[in-house]
Amino acid sequence: MTIRPICITGEPVLHQRATEVTVFDDELRTLVADMYETMDKAPGVGLAAPQIGVGLRVFTYDYADDDGNERRGVIINPVLERGPIIDEPADEDTEIEGCLSVPGERFPLKRAEKVEITGLDLEQNPVHIEADGWFARIFQHEFDHLDGILYVDRLAEPWHEIATDVVEDNGWGKPGLSWLPGKDNLEG
Repeated sequence: MTIRPICITGEPVLHQRATEVTVFDDELRTLVADMYETMDKAPGVGLAAPQIGVGLRVFTYDYADDDGNERRGVIINPVLERGPIIDEPADEDTEIEGCLSVPGERFPLKRAEKVEITGLDLEQNPVHIEADGWFARIFQHEFDHLDGILYVDRLAEPWHEIATDVVEDNGWGKPGLSWLPGKDNLEG
C-alpha cells in the first residue's frame, strides 16, 4: 500500500465528472488499498479517487457511529438519492464541513439529512446503505467529488466568497498542487 498525494483544488481531475469503473482487477484493488492508506494517514472520513488524481467513480469511507460501531468501506459506481435539503442557512457550529482537497479550511454547508446510496464493492457485490446525519453528509461529500464538485462550490454567501478568497490567498486553484499525508503538515 502507498500513501498518495492529495490533489488541491484547481487540479483538473477534481473539477470534472469521474468515469465509471468497468474493470475490476488487481489495479483497482491496489487503488482502493492506497485510498484507505491515504485516507487513514490524512486523516479523513472519506476519500474519492479524483482526490488522488484518478478519475474513476470510487470512494472509500470510515466513520464510527455514536455507539462506536465502525462503518468502513468502498463504493464503486455509486448512485445517490438525497432526501430534502431544508431551505435555511447552515448552522455554523453543527453543519461545518472540511475537505482534504481544500486543506485546513472548514465552512458551514447545508446538506440533506438522509440519503440512500447504492453501488458495488470490490467483489462486484451490490452495496445498499441508508444513512442519516454525518454519515449521510460523508456520502454526499464524496459523491460530489465524483461529479467534479467540491463542497466549497456549494457554499452559500458569505461563505462562498470567503472560501474563494482563501483559495486565492493560498495560491490554490491551479493545476499541479498537492500535499502528502504524513509528510506535509496539512489537514482538511
